[in-house]
This record gives sequence, structure tokens and C-alpha cells, in this order.
Amino acid sequence: MTAPGGELSERTFGFARDVRKAVNQLPKTLSAREDSKQLIRSSGSVAANYLEAQEGLSRKDFFYRLKVCRKEARESQLWLELLAEDGGKTVSEELDRLIDEANQLTRIFSSIVKKQDESED
Repeated sequence: MTAPGGELSERTFGFARDVRKAVNQLPKTLSAREDSKQLIRSSGSVAANYLEAQEGLSRKDFFYRLKVCRKEARESQLWLELLAEDGGKTVSEELDRLIDEANQLTRIFSSIVKKQDESED
């Protein structure tokens, strides 16, 4: 898929897609199911809010959406770490990669927001 907004749009879409693939590989325990539901929502929200940011009505709206992306990426990382701890041995390498990707996305959005905050001072 070629998403509007360039490389970061592709990356957020790929993150949400890859999370869904990994979740389907997890054991069907109660905790894995519940954490997976939360993870699917938060990872999809990263991509959806970045898409919304590209259509932002104002500069303020754009940066608000980026802050939501950052929050959802952090939340995704939490759910991924819990799933990795909970015995996702069958997909542990993929979960580790997704944890790293969530961390990188968080840092990217933080960097963009930080530059905006500094320019307002």
C-alpha cells in the first residue's frame, strides 16, 4: 500500500499490519487474547492518527495528532512487552522487532513534537 504522507505513513501502516500478523501467531490464552485486542487498537491508532495528522485542519491539529500517535506507540510497546513476557515464544523475534519499531516510532514523534514545542518558546 502506498499511503499518503510518505515514508512515515508507510511505516505506521506497516507497524499496524505486522502487529496483526504477529497477534495471529500467539497462543490462545486469556491474557494473550485480551492484550492482543488492546495492541491491535493502539497500533492501528498510530497509523490512523498519523493519517489524520496529514489531513490536519490546522498546525495545532497536526501536532495534537502527532502527540496522540506518540501516546499510542508507547501504549503499543507496553502491550508488546507484556505479550513477549507472557510466553509468545513462537513469535518472540517478531515481538522483539515490533517492540523496537514501537520505540522508534515513539522517538520519531517525540522529536517532531519537541521541535514544535521549542519553536513556540
